Amino acid sequence: MRQLCKGNVAIVKGAILAGCRSYYGYPITPASEIAEAAALLMPQVGGTFLQAESEVAAINMVYGAAAAGARVMTASSGPGLSLMQEGISYCAGAELPCVIVDIMRGGPGLGNIAPEQSDYFSMVKGGGHGCYRNLVLAPASVQEMADLTVLAFELADRYRNPTILLADGFVGQMMEPLDLEYREIPIPERPWAVKGTPETRKNVVNSIFLEPDDLEAHIRKLEAKYIRASQIECRSETFHTEDAEVLLVGYGIASRVLHSAVERARRDGLRAGFFRPITLWPFPKQALLDAAQNVSRILVVELSNGQMVEDVRLTIEGRIPVDFYGRTGGNAPSVEEVYSQVMQHLMAMA
Repeated sequence: MRQLCKGNVAIVKGAILAGCRSYYGYPITPASEIAEAAALLMPQVGGTFLQAESEVAAINMVYGAAAAGARVMTASSGPGLSLMQEGISYCAGAELPCVIVDIMRGGPGLGNIAPEQSDYFSMVKGGGHGCYRNLVLAPASVQEMADLTVLAFELADRYRNPTILLADGFVGQMMEPLDLEYREIPIPERPWAVKGTPETRKNVVNSIFLEPDDLEAHIRKLEAKYIRASQIECRSETFHTEDAEVLLVGYGIASRVLHSAVERARRDGLRAGFFRPITLWPFPKQALLDAAQNVSRILVVELSNGQMVEDVRLTIEGRIPVDFYGRTGGNAPSVEEVYSQVMQHLMAMA
């Protein structure tokens, strides 16, 4: 069924298709429509919506529901996600699958309610305490808001780990056509869950290991699944990279601007290409290396003062110059700005 839908609402529809029946959260701009849609739609499919008294309460409710074996999610924006960080670390330590949505706004502090991409470090690098990773997906359209939400639940269950849907406020607030098709999505058994049944009465969900050797063994177990995920879960998109001299790299709304800038450059006979990471963790390093194999320069564009650019530079290892262009405060780079940057780089290489 095709419909006109807002990105934030598409997330909830994708979650329901994925079998999620539990939502706990607290509204915050620019993510409030997620809670509103969940409050409307979850009860219609026999699910639960509960507006918590705070983001701290919400993430702990997520912990409890996940421990009981539910497919569960929450959503917020930067300030709210900061409050959830301890709970996210607990979920990772207890190996509890859940989906957490971050619709990014300006910061630090309260910042403003306009779109940014300034939560990359806090979500991709962990944010909370301890040795753990979040799996992080970055949608760039309303369709992907739904599709990647479904994928997020699959990955959360596959690795028993929090999975983050990281989108800037532009993608959350925009309206675009959305195609939804109902299909049976199998939900794996959770023999480890605490359900109060005879089969699960001895189960314990826990993230505390008082003996150093026990904690080290647990961390090595987590590490092994993160290595496995980094080998098989990387996802990305390329456009005109086969003969590119300049490679543009971005995610979310920035990637759509870059795509248009490359199209314009190609019409003008300029050899520009485009690379978009869909998984921010695991970062698609090999795909980026393949896309950059013949380029002379890389330009990373973000709605921040430079966060993902660090992962691009670490991947390239100094083999190619990596430059950065960013806008902050809720401003987005225009196609003309990016095109001008491409021209400057091409002239510098001439």
